[in-house]
Amino acid sequence: MTNPMQNEFVVVLDFGSQYNQLIARRVRENKVYCEILPHNVAPEELARRKTKAIIMSGGPASVYTPNAPRCNPDILKLGIPALGICYGMQIGCQLLGADVRPAPSREYGRTKCKVLDHSTLFESLPSQITVWMSHGDQVAQLSDDFIPLAATETCPFAAVRHKRYPFYGVQFHPEVTHTPRGGEILRNFLYNVAKCSGDWKLSSFVEHSVEAIRKRVGSGKVVCGLSGGVDSSVVAALIHRAIGSQLACIFVDNGVLRANETAYVIDTFRNHFAIDLHFVDASERFLTRLKGVANPEEKRRIIGHEFIEVFKQKARELKGARFLAQGTLYPDVIESQSAFGGPSATIKSHHNVGGLPAELGFELIEPLRELFKDEVRAIATEMGLPEHIVWRQPFPGPGLAIRVLGEVTRERLDILRAADDIVLEEITAAGLYRSIGQSFAVLLPVTTVGVMGDERSYEHVVALRAVETTDFMTADWVRLPYELLATISNRIINEVRGVNRVVYDISSKPPSTIEWE
Repeated sequence: MTNPMQNEFVVVLDFGSQYNQLIARRVRENKVYCEILPHNVAPEELARRKTKAIIMSGGPASVYTPNAPRCNPDILKLGIPALGICYGMQIGCQLLGADVRPAPSREYGRTKCKVLDHSTLFESLPSQITVWMSHGDQVAQLSDDFIPLAATETCPFAAVRHKRYPFYGVQFHPEVTHTPRGGEILRNFLYNVAKCSGDWKLSSFVEHSVEAIRKRVGSGKVVCGLSGGVDSSVVAALIHRAIGSQLACIFVDNGVLRANETAYVIDTFRNHFAIDLHFVDASERFLTRLKGVANPEEKRRIIGHEFIEVFKQKARELKGARFLAQGTLYPDVIESQSAFGGPSATIKSHHNVGGLPAELGFELIEPLRELFKDEVRAIATEMGLPEHIVWRQPFPGPGLAIRVLGEVTRERLDILRAADDIVLEEITAAGLYRSIGQSFAVLLPVTTVGVMGDERSYEHVVALRAVETTDFMTADWVRLPYELLATISNRIINEVRGVNRVVYDISSKPPSTIEWE
C-alpha cells in the first residue's frame, strides 16, 4: 500500500535485523516516508514506486553461507542511492566485488571509529566518533572500485562507498542510540546522498484517511473492535468522523482486562464520543479456555481465536456490516512478518495481523497500518482526543494473560489486577505516568518464603516493569526513585493478599522485550 501523503519513498530491505523498525523510524524522524520490504523485492517494484533511497539492514547470517539472504544484484545498479548497514554493507560489497570473511577480532559494543573522508556520510562530523559494532564478519578486501571512508582498530573498512554506483556501507549501526552521531550519519545519507527534500508530514493524515474511508465504505456499515487504548480509539474516531452512524463498535470483556477497564471504556466511548457501542461479557468463556495453559504463544492463540468467535457472533447481530476496522500498527505488521515469509525472527504473534479467518466475511480497514505508536499519538492530539486517551500506556492484546506467567486463573488475575492498580496509582501520583512508556506489574510463577506477622509464609512474587521509549522498538528501564519503589512495594505487600515479595526489572529492549511473555 502506497501512503497517500508521500512524495518521496525510502525502503529498508529486511535481511533479518531486529533493528529494522528502528531504521525506518529514524528515517521518518527526518521527515522522509519509509517502509520495510523483503530483501528479495524485485528491482522493478522499487523502480515502479520511484524509490528515492534504499537502506539494507543488518542480519544474523554470514554472506558466504549457502542460504544467506541475498537481494537481486540489479538493485544496486538502478542508480538509487543505497546504504548498507552491517550485514547490508557486507552483502552489498560482496555483490559489487569485495571479499567478506570472518573478522580476525570480533567487535561487539561501543568502538572508537576514525573518519577518513568527511564528505557525504560524515560531513560535519569530527575525526573520531563512537559507534556501536555487532559483527563477527567484515569486509576483508576491497576492489579498486571502492573508497574507504572510516576505520576502527580492528576493522579497516568500517565505512566505504563505491566509485561507480551510489552504494555506501557502514559496518556499525547508526540507527541505535549507542552510536551518538548516528542520526547525523543517516541524515547525511538522506539529504547529501539521496537528495531527499524531507517534506513528509503527518498533518495531512487525518484529512486523507477520512476521505479514503468515506470513499471506500460508501453507504456500507463498519464494525470496530475497541480495546480502550489509543490505537483503537483513533481508528474509531477517524471512522466516526468519516461515516458517523454507519460505525458500530464492539467491546469484549475477555476476563484478562485491567481493574475497572469495562467501566472506563463504556464511559469514554458512549459518553465522550457518542459512538454506538456494544458490550459483550465473555470473561467466563475465555478463562475456561485458558485453564491449564502456561505457554505464552498458546495463550495468545487461544485469546485471538476466542476473540474472533465472540466478535463474529456479535457482529452478525449488527445486520448489514461489511467492513471490520482494526488498530493494527506498523510494528505489529513487521514483528509478525516472518509468518508470511520475512527473514526477521518472530518475537511474538499479533492477533490483529493475519489472524482473521476468511469466513469472518468482512473487508479489513486498517488506517494506522503504516504508522508507529508515537505517530498515532500525534494524530490523536491533532484530532482533539482527550489527554487521558492520547497518553494512555499501551496494553497488550492478550491482556493480563501474558503478565500472569504460567497458568491463568481467576485468583492469580485478581492478585495481579490489585498489584497493577497500585503501580499505576503511584506512578500517576508521582507525576511520572506520561513520561514513562509503559509501567505495570507481572505475577511470577513462583512462591517465596516470607514472614507475615509471626508466621512463615510462602506467597507470590510480583515484578515491577517501567520502561522509557519513544517508539517501543527499543526501550530502557526507568530509574524510578527509591522512595517511589518503596511505596509501591509496601502497598502491594500490605494491601494485596497473597504477595510477600516485590522485585524490579532492570533490563532493556533489546535484549529483553518490554512484556515478559
